[in-house]
Amino acid sequence: MRLIIVGSLEGQLSAASQIALNNGAKVIHAPDEATALNLIRTKGADLLMIDVKCDIRGLLAQLESEHITTPAVACGVGSTSDDAVAAIRAGAKEYIPLPPDPDLIAAVLTAISDDEHEFIYRDRNMIQVVKLAEQVAASEASIMITGDSGTGKEVMARHVHSKSRRKAKPFIAVNCAAIPENLLESELFGHEKGAFTGAVARRIGKFEEANGGTLLLDEISEMDVRLQAKLLRVVQEREVDRVGGSGAVKVDIRIIATTNRNLQEEVKLGNFREDLLFRLNVVNLNIPSLRNRPEDTRALCKHFARKYAEFNALPLKNVSDSAMKVLINHNWPGNVRELENTIHRAVLLTTGNEIGASDIVLPDGRPHIEIQSGSSHQADNTPEGTEPLAAISLIGRTVADVEKDLIIDTLKHCLGNRTHAANILGISIRTLRNKLNIYMSDGVNVPGPGTTPPQSGY
Repeated sequence: MRLIIVGSLEGQLSAASQIALNNGAKVIHAPDEATALNLIRTKGADLLMIDVKCDIRGLLAQLESEHITTPAVACGVGSTSDDAVAAIRAGAKEYIPLPPDPDLIAAVLTAISDDEHEFIYRDRNMIQVVKLAEQVAASEASIMITGDSGTGKEVMARHVHSKSRRKAKPFIAVNCAAIPENLLESELFGHEKGAFTGAVARRIGKFEEANGGTLLLDEISEMDVRLQAKLLRVVQEREVDRVGGSGAVKVDIRIIATTNRNLQEEVKLGNFREDLLFRLNVVNLNIPSLRNRPEDTRALCKHFARKYAEFNALPLKNVSDSAMKVLINHNWPGNVRELENTIHRAVLLTTGNEIGASDIVLPDGRPHIEIQSGSSHQADNTPEGTEPLAAISLIGRTVADVEKDLIIDTLKHCLGNRTHAANILGISIRTLRNKLNIYMSDGVNVPGPGTTPPQSGY
């Protein structure tokens, strides 16, 4: 855990630093926001602890503009509840009152370190994959984790890191699909000041930031072929060239990559380098889809029901047998992410202390209605002017029109979260954004990103 403390903390700096050091954190002090920004660019950080008197919003906005994601907690002496609320609204994850409480700081450090990526598995199909993962974790072999979107590939990668000899070192994840193509090279390899327009200072890349630890290249199939050539050299030589730099920098890392595509097919299509695939796919961990892991579905339903009851300050709600039957029998094309959103909605919709089958809203946006078997006269009892969902005709509609409705409905289901919607739809985030831009230019009301719940890394 690399912690940067920003500001003076009104005389409580040494006490807060000592508590963090006692809990295993490596602490650096930055007297002001500019120094903190430079330290993050050059050394990286897992957490910022910022004095409420600093410009929290400005610092976090600058980090976001440079595609640097570092969580922050705010600290203050004698601050009012308004100060705490303002800090949270500015982007801080937590507020810690000063003088510092050792247990509170330890809890925050633990929470950030765990990063809410709890690994839950019970099904025998998943147990076999985990067993193989733990068997190879202690090696230095590169690992390719494959599986459908939302199955838990990043969680598996973190589990491998936690069982490796590098577990005390950084775990750095890069989503190759979420970063614009023209910025991904700088994000991975870093850049020197003035290397391109907007390069206001030297910045280390994710490879250097992960030095000694593990680098996760998430959705690597979305990486441009030209950048794959540079990545291949880094994998082979274990050294990086910063954009605009004059010399190579040695790095000691273990690489884990994930993909939801068939990379053998991508190689045939010319979208992925075969030599890079050979380098990364030393060990393959294939994660089964959730529909093939019924015991995991059962365990995850209970976990998410408890998690979102606590998150929304609601009483604990049990999942009834009828609801569990619906959940286990559903196909879950969006896998664990889709299940998580479904349970979150059920927790909010349920008025009693138990989630019933009617509280389960499936991806079509309609509550589940249990149809009794053996009703031979069902059609005769259907109210006039209505028809079963499966019988609704699409004849007369264009493919583009149907696709638009599917995308918009999925986005609504995901509370406007573009990444989750793209995963459920089985398209890249770049493709989704392009289509949404077209819809908005045509005057379509596209759902904006809403207040999304904390995710579990699936």
